Amino acid sequence: MKVSSLIGNKHFYRTVLLVAVPIMVQNGITNFVSLLDNIMVGQVGTEQMSGVAIVNQLIFVYNLCIFGGLSGAGIFTAQFYGQGNEEGIRHTFRFKIWIGILITLAGLLVFGFAMEPLICLYLHGSGDAGNIEAALLYAKQYLKIMLIGLAPFCLVQIYASTLRETGETVLPMKAGILAVLVNMCLNYILIFGKFGFPALGVAGAAIATVTSRFVECAVVLGWTHTHKALHPYMEGMYRTLKIPRRLAGQIFVKGMPLLVNEGLWSAGMAVLMQCYSLRGLDVVAGMNISTTLVNLFNVVFLALGTAISILVGQQLGAGKMEEAKDTDKKMIFFAVVCSTGLALVLAVVAPLFPRIYNTTDEIRRLARSFLWIAALFMPQQAFMNSAYFTLRSGGKTLITFVFDSLCIWVINIPLAFVLSRYTGLSIFWVYFFCQAIDIFKSALGFYLVKKGVWVHRIVT
Repeated sequence: MKVSSLIGNKHFYRTVLLVAVPIMVQNGITNFVSLLDNIMVGQVGTEQMSGVAIVNQLIFVYNLCIFGGLSGAGIFTAQFYGQGNEEGIRHTFRFKIWIGILITLAGLLVFGFAMEPLICLYLHGSGDAGNIEAALLYAKQYLKIMLIGLAPFCLVQIYASTLRETGETVLPMKAGILAVLVNMCLNYILIFGKFGFPALGVAGAAIATVTSRFVECAVVLGWTHTHKALHPYMEGMYRTLKIPRRLAGQIFVKGMPLLVNEGLWSAGMAVLMQCYSLRGLDVVAGMNISTTLVNLFNVVFLALGTAISILVGQQLGAGKMEEAKDTDKKMIFFAVVCSTGLALVLAVVAPLFPRIYNTTDEIRRLARSFLWIAALFMPQQAFMNSAYFTLRSGGKTLITFVFDSLCIWVINIPLAFVLSRYTGLSIFWVYFFCQAIDIFKSALGFYLVKKGVWVHRIVT
């Protein structure tokens, strides 16, 4: 394959960036504020930072279950939009509402009744990382408040995902920017007790996050319902929540593997973190510092992956199969090149960033090493993410399940389990090998994408 065939023209990159940049900006600002939150909580104490990190890992599972649950309907939304089928979009939106309600209720039940056992899975060792009992107390305090924010988060995802799939990426970005500004300001006021407010620590961080989610929800829903002329599918949206049985069955068949996949994948990431945590609470703190910065760098290839699912999905829905294959090939290459450049920047920043935190030298050393390892494998992560969204764009959700979840549970987790429990390897080598083993997943993704199993039109 010639390199020139992987490079698009100005019109191509303009189209890609019009979709991807608003998503990058929104997610980038969100992750930047998360980084600031992390630093602020870290200034209060290591136990507080560790407690918040554990809860965020658990909330991450809920967030990805929402993402997976909505993604199945989203495949149909993008292809219906490519056809100009407003009624079809209306039905997929209603399906999202039902699946969002079910996942949110399940999340509230699980976190409400199994709060302490879930948190305790990550509390091992003592020493420099601080008191385990204190970390447990702070984690429970933080999680109880964060549960209030699940419902507005779910609503925002339902509306914002549909807006993006139908070409409106700027409004979710603006709402996200406003929300993170609210979050950042309230964090400063409530964590440290400024302007006459009491210093609430981790509780203040949770209150700030939940408040920002309600603000974002109000903006997205309010704007969408007052601009129905721009989005005709919103007319009569809530006259009924019924969905044609045949379409609901199709979405369920295509979407259930995505929901199961995201649930199992996020749970798999939580299990990996639990394996790492066996080496002590210092590792949890160091991994938290590393992950916060890595997430900020990852927004580029994650946004490009979302853009693949939208643009390629629309082309498949319009029956432009060859154009879809060409677009996908160029977007994957673009994502990998961008991530390679960002990986170099991350490697340079790695020794400097942990110094910002008010924590021990050992935790800073751990965070630095985790950042270097993450930078080394960032291009590989970008390719795997692009391959996942490529397979998803054509409705090959069962294959995405095998590609994503099966790999992490059959390869990554057994490796982490054995290395963390039955070897004397340092945590650095355990983390390195668990990242390096993804080379097999990359090879599988390359084969599936090149073979074209995803080139499929699922709406008529």
